[in-house]
Amino acid sequence: MSWKIQKHLNSSTFENTINEPVIKELTVSKRVFIDFLKNLKLDIEYFCFRWLHLLNFNKKFLIAQRSFSRYNDDFFRKIKLKYIVLCSELEIGGIPALGFANPEMKTLILNINTNNTEFERVLHHEVFHIINDSFKEIFNEKTWSSFNSDSFNYAKCSTCTKKIGLDTYSKTDGFITEYSKSTASEDMAEVFSHLMHGNLPKQIDPILQKKIDFIKSGLLKIDQNFDL
Repeated sequence: MSWKIQKHLNSSTFENTINEPVIKELTVSKRVFIDFLKNLKLDIEYFCFRWLHLLNFNKKFLIAQRSFSRYNDDFFRKIKLKYIVLCSELEIGGIPALGFANPEMKTLILNINTNNTEFERVLHHEVFHIINDSFKEIFNEKTWSSFNSDSFNYAKCSTCTKKIGLDTYSKTDGFITEYSKSTASEDMAEVFSHLMHGNLPKQIDPILQKKIDFIKSGLLKIDQNFDL
């Protein structure tokens, strides 16, 4: 995949381009300027908030570049991903966030102020939300929920619970992180991100194995050449 800095845009130009569905929910402080980045193969436009800590931006950009190379061109076309925003001090509804997917705008927003491991995991996590929105019939939440024990129930929304921990469990018991227990879609995204990042727990219980197999099967229905 080819990446190239083409030109600079100011904040107002960015807001006019992306428009309100993203801007209303996105608060970024200390933004200085925006680089317009374009994937030359796919004609996908990348917008990045870039502030004074240029070294951190460059490090995260290289991680993002490497991480997105895991996806082939045809897969990006199928999920119709349009924009990726790299920013600092990301907040959603006043709540600090590591990342955010806006399926309506086919946009990912990633906070560069995270450690490298979490940044890469969050990147893949948010990609899955775009995948899931495009292929809901493949990643059916009722089917997914049936893998869990009868006594378990997800929260109504990811912000309706205090289950926000991202540390990978050594004893999984059906879930890979605490955040996996929030909603079915977040659970799927957490499993997917661990698959892509290559940091699954050493011991995997039968419920989690069903979830892993479900994700793998779904991805191959979208792209028979998907590489996990």
